[in-house]
Amino acid sequence: MTTAPPSSALPTALGHIRVLDLSRVLAGPWCSQNLADLGADVIKIERPGSGDDTRAWGPPYARDADGNDTTEAAYYLSANRGKRSVTIDIASAEGQQLIRELAREADVVLENYKVGQLKRYGLDYDSLKQLKPDLVYCSVTGFGQDGPYAHRAGYDFLIQGMGGLMSVTGERDDLPGGGPQKAGVALTDLMTGMYATIAILAALTHRDRSGEGQYIDMALLDVQVAMLANMGSNYLNSGKAPKRWGNAHPNIVPYQTFACADGHIIVATGNDGQYQKFVEVGGEPELAGDLRFATNPQRVKNRDVLVPLLAAMVLARPRDFWIAELEKVGVPCGPINDIGEVYQNPQVRARGVVIDVPHPTAGSMKLVRSPMKMSVSPSTSDRAPPLLGQHTDEILSTVLGRSAADIAALRAKGVL
Repeated sequence: MTTAPPSSALPTALGHIRVLDLSRVLAGPWCSQNLADLGADVIKIERPGSGDDTRAWGPPYARDADGNDTTEAAYYLSANRGKRSVTIDIASAEGQQLIRELAREADVVLENYKVGQLKRYGLDYDSLKQLKPDLVYCSVTGFGQDGPYAHRAGYDFLIQGMGGLMSVTGERDDLPGGGPQKAGVALTDLMTGMYATIAILAALTHRDRSGEGQYIDMALLDVQVAMLANMGSNYLNSGKAPKRWGNAHPNIVPYQTFACADGHIIVATGNDGQYQKFVEVGGEPELAGDLRFATNPQRVKNRDVLVPLLAAMVLARPRDFWIAELEKVGVPCGPINDIGEVYQNPQVRARGVVIDVPHPTAGSMKLVRSPMKMSVSPSTSDRAPPLLGQHTDEILSTVLGRSAADIAALRAKGVL
């Protein structure tokens, strides 16, 4: 575990960029967290009293020094490090004016409201670009700004199904437990956040060259279809929809999980030589000499005969035996770790993935460091996710020049 140095000690790639973040839940906040990791000043706008929906998506919650739960749900903590929180009632006229003033001082506006909702408030791209022509404005929705589904609400689980991911994820239909499965994390939300990050950085580069801002329309469904990658390409080039293979591979055998005497391993033999070494380690060299299994095309053709034989071979010995012996002969293999084992993994620990950062109520808090390691302008993950409204007074006074009396009056009216 690493204790992060203060951000002021690190040169950052986006230290000159301010982001006004009107998004909540996961896809938008994942994007703005990436930008914060790269040094951007991210101002997170939240509803007074409740804030981002994910603040309440617990347990578990962060714990204070005495082991008591705080009000910060672990889900919220995963996507909001490095930001500053301001509470504003965006439905009020005075709140909308504050958002307009903050947008004028920002380089980027990020939002994930339903199509047309912010236009009613005068906070859509066309309205805000009148105040700041070089503004980069990114909208994240389920289905995009046009098309027959544009006004539908989009959720990660729904999009994984509609966008084809679940059709190629899960055990084969003809095996026990067969059927569609969603990914174990909200993969479509996360990938949408990543694509939005890339698009924003590209738009900022264009702005720096041309002085021109632009609008970015990010849709979860678009992203899900795009990230089908080779599966989508397979269909487009064959006309045949790929199917589920569970933990097996459609074109390589063996390339799957196996149960050991005391757990599970992954074996990924990419060529015939690796397969031969695999069965030799298992004491079954005849499985390499058998013409039905000698080459990968033959193994694919005869997988239903071969795989049960390999499964029995692997089951006879413990996981550590297989990992140690297969590594010795260069056969790709590895354990299937639970998340606790992931964080105890020596490589994960050596890379300093987990860091301790100070927190106003928890004292200190464990977070996951950004994986972006850069030699000259490194990413920084040293600032804990903010408490609700933690920076309201600070930002309204320093960014907008509001007096303490003005801020108190806005708070008394329920705007903040």
